Amino acid sequence: MLSQSGDYFYNLECEKSLVLAKKALSQAHKINDHLSMARAYNIIALNFQEFSDVDESLSYFKKALYHADLSKNDTIQNSVNNNLGSVYSYKLNDFKNAIKYYNKALVYSLKLKDSTEITYTQLNIAGAYFANKEYEVGVKFLKDCSKYVMTKGELEAKITLSTIYGSYYSHMNDTVNAEKYFNQAIAFGKQNKSELIASTVSNVYYDFSMHYKRLKNYEKANYYLSIHDSLEKKIYSQEKKEKVKNQGVHIELDEYKRQIDKIEGEKLLQDKVVKESKLIVVLFIIVFIVLLLLLLALYKNNKYREIANEELKKANEELKSAKEMAEEASQLKTQFVSTITHELRTPLYGVIGITNILLDEHKELTNSPHLKSLKFSAKYLLSLVNDILQINKIEEKRIVLEHLIFNLTDEITTIKNSLDFIANKGNNELVIEIDTDIPEFLIGDKLRLSQILMNLVSNALKFTKNGTVTIFADLERTEGTMNYIAFKVTDNGIGIAKEDQEKIFDKFVQIERKEEDYQGTGLGLSIVKRLIELFNSNIHLESEINVGTTFSFTIGFEFDEEKSKEIINNINVDLSDGQLFNILVVEDNKINQMVTKKIIERSNLKCTIVDDGYAAMVALDRELFDIVLMDINMPLINGFETTRKIRAKGINIPIVALTAFDQQEITEEAFSAGMNDIIVKPFEPAKLFKVISNQIHKKNVD
Repeated sequence: MLSQSGDYFYNLECEKSLVLAKKALSQAHKINDHLSMARAYNIIALNFQEFSDVDESLSYFKKALYHADLSKNDTIQNSVNNNLGSVYSYKLNDFKNAIKYYNKALVYSLKLKDSTEITYTQLNIAGAYFANKEYEVGVKFLKDCSKYVMTKGELEAKITLSTIYGSYYSHMNDTVNAEKYFNQAIAFGKQNKSELIASTVSNVYYDFSMHYKRLKNYEKANYYLSIHDSLEKKIYSQEKKEKVKNQGVHIELDEYKRQIDKIEGEKLLQDKVVKESKLIVVLFIIVFIVLLLLLLALYKNNKYREIANEELKKANEELKSAKEMAEEASQLKTQFVSTITHELRTPLYGVIGITNILLDEHKELTNSPHLKSLKFSAKYLLSLVNDILQINKIEEKRIVLEHLIFNLTDEITTIKNSLDFIANKGNNELVIEIDTDIPEFLIGDKLRLSQILMNLVSNALKFTKNGTVTIFADLERTEGTMNYIAFKVTDNGIGIAKEDQEKIFDKFVQIERKEEDYQGTGLGLSIVKRLIELFNSNIHLESEINVGTTFSFTIGFEFDEEKSKEIINNINVDLSDGQLFNILVVEDNKINQMVTKKIIERSNLKCTIVDDGYAAMVALDRELFDIVLMDINMPLINGFETTRKIRAKGINIPIVALTAFDQQEITEEAFSAGMNDIIVKPFEPAKLFKVISNQIHKKNVD
């Protein structure tokens, strides 16, 4: 069973390995076989070590060592000491203890005159010294075992030897030999497909990655690190970890059961002795006294418990009061956010709408970068306002990314044009470099991406004078329909001190700089970090004082030609079917009245504007309309109450809420009042026309 368990472990079939080892251990205990106990505990510990359960592996290795010493078997003593050294070396980085156990193992292997074990132990000692940066000491052991490993050693030893040599030459800045040995280790790994060898090869890729990182060749470093991560994920799946953990529980239960059986056995023996002893009466009296003392202790404990319960009750009352206060504060905060959001979206609707009107009425300005920048900046400001005022939604993961089709080059060029004036102000050059392999059209949340880049580029321009800020976009990899784009924003500005680099992503943090008074809310980079996390990615920062700063991140966007066509078809709503729809707009804001009317009449639809809900009901009595666009926040009577009164009169015309409130906040009340749909201002005209068309068509079908 132990032999088969070892074979299963070699292929990292750890659940099977642990089942057999547990069974063998139980039999070994029954026949009091210390050698088999040591072997069983050793295999159990190796399984836990492989799945990084360090505490469990140490516990079982020490049990294995205890029984190995009792067995006086040099082979198992050598093996367990070697394995203990590996736990301290590779898992705990405690090289002093690692070398202590390796040296003990070396004594036993020399005693056995086993060339293989002597060589492998020397290899382990060399690895420990190397890991502790004691290369000159470690290389002596390495040279002693190299020839034997390469001629007679097993595959795992050859891989380990080549990797250690690679690390050594990397330390010596001998790049050619370092890469030679790392590649040799990888080649050896490909000769065997066992899971344990794959685990060893995974570590080779990690060390190779660290070598390239030391050389600042980050492309290759990331490449080999990604292979390492992929192998680790494949080998040490969550399912395997759970199985190992479950078997560990069973083994632990067996251990407890053996201890209980041992205690019960000793107790039975003691009972027998007591029964045969003349001191049984004395013992009975002692037990009686103990029981009295226990009763006294129990009485006192109950008293203490009553006092504690009173204190706990008081604490619970205070906690309940604090909870109610916190809930009230949270409700007030929510109301404040809702109000401010509405008040800011309303004028932004006017800005975006008037910009669109200018572009439509003055075709000569269609290609004007200034108007495009104005429109983009207004949309960006809208998104920024939403995120600043609703950052609690970001933290609660209530923001859902949109899937829109966009051209990455156009988006980044628009950002550049919008920020050129800031660049010119600081005498900076703003440069964009976009990989031509990136597909022309991608699907994703372009507004969130623009917000990320706007924040990062604005930040870079703020802290750079007479320099260059560059936006990079490179196609990192393609997985199915997903294209992963690596973005970088670099500058040669004043840089960020090491001690400040973690803090800058916190909310409301501004790093103090002596040269100038930099303004801002301190929210930009915090929002950037959270938005990138919404894309299931992370932001990375590299900076050096007076040299410059680089922010980098990778985001996956979908490229699907058929899906892109479908999205474009859904966007392009055509209402020019010969019908002249009559639309009633209920809106109290004069600027918004003008914008909405222009948008509607531009599509050859008839539009009537009224200022409040009462006027709307009068208009509906006098004239036949196809649909009503209803504002919510109005004087005299709000949109919800107006809708209820219209429905009470038996009028079943489609009513769409046209509001600056957050949609989530009003959805339930809007539909219960009798509204048919909701559009949040500011909005794209195409979306408005699509909703109008759908609602009118639905009513006609009904």
